[in-house]
This record gives sequence, C-alpha cells and structure tokens, in this order.
Amino acid sequence: MDKIVLASGNQGKLNEFAHLFEQYHIRIVAQGELGVQDVPETGTTFVENAIIKARHAAKITGLPALSDDSGLVVDALGGAPGIYSSRYSETTPGADDATDSGNIDTLLEALSDVAAPQRTAHFMCVLVFMRHHADPTPIICQGQWHGQIATQRAGEQGFGYDPVFYCPTLNKHAAECEKSEKSTVSHRAQALALLIKEMESLLGR
Repeated sequence: MDKIVLASGNQGKLNEFAHLFEQYHIRIVAQGELGVQDVPETGTTFVENAIIKARHAAKITGLPALSDDSGLVVDALGGAPGIYSSRYSETTPGADDATDSGNIDTLLEALSDVAAPQRTAHFMCVLVFMRHHADPTPIICQGQWHGQIATQRAGEQGFGYDPVFYCPTLNKHAAECEKSEKSTVSHRAQALALLIKEMESLLGR
C-alpha cells in the first residue's frame, strides 16, 4: 500500500496527514485530485460522518480511504459547534459560506459573557480507514486535545479554530505550534497514533 485517498478537500488536513504519513512512504492524495466530490454529511455524530466520507471516496476511486471527521467541542455551549464546526458561521443552513475567520468570530461572540474558567473545550477527531468501500470492519480511532477558548487570536500556524484554542500544557495557542510540535499533542495526532498501531500489519511493520 503506497497510496491512500483522503476523503477531504481541506488543505490543512491534507498537509497534516501528508506530514504524518511520509515516514511510512505512503502518499496521501486528496479526493479532489481524483475527481471525487464531497458527499453530504448526514450523520449525527463524528463517527457516522467519517464512515460516510470514507466509504464514498473508496467506492469512487477503488483505493483505500482515510477520512477524518473532527471539530471543536465547547463545554459552555453544550458541545457546540461539534459536528457543525466547519460551517458554524453559515448565514443559512446549506449556504456553504462559512470561513475559518467567520467561525471564530461566531464562537467568540457566543462566549462573550463566559468567564475564563468556564471556557474549557476540546478538539475531537475521529479517523476511519476503509480498505475498500464494502469493508465490513473499518478501523475507527479517536483522539482528543483539551484546552480553553481564548478571548483573542494568536499565532499564524494551523487552521480552523487553532488561533483561539489555548493549550495550558504548552502555554500557547494551537496556531503558535510548529507542525512537529503539534504532531505530538493534537487530537489528530493522537487518533493517528492509534490508527497506525492498528494498521501495522498493513504497513508491513
């Protein structure tokens, strides 16, 4: 196995996965490069949406597929934005006009009256690997990165909510972390470490 299709068009995710998989000499190819369009994420959980995306990409390309459904879970907001993290600032459902900056603005507004001790949150990542589209036993792994939502942006690295996600153990915002540093602590890195362990036989280790 030397190529896996990533069931996402998110350049930030593609960069992270490419960096994390390069040590195994596996090329991660974005589904868009292979003519795969996004599939509607009709699930109600991270796991359901990840399976939907992986199955879709594997079926169209005939390649093993990796999908990532991730998001930000804020305790004071009852778990929001959750599975709607990437489209939190949509003006109307299905408008597809949300941006990273807009999502952060919406989040900060929602937390404007919430004191620092109550601004706890965590990034959640669910990875699904399917050997083929009819794989009856996909590999499913989860990772979490705990922190707090800051009141202001900081840092130029990363993507999504990274500029306002403060990690107490690192004493910095996620967007201030270099790739090598983030790849040791992030929710995606934790989930991927579990995935690699499950995939060892497939990777010839």
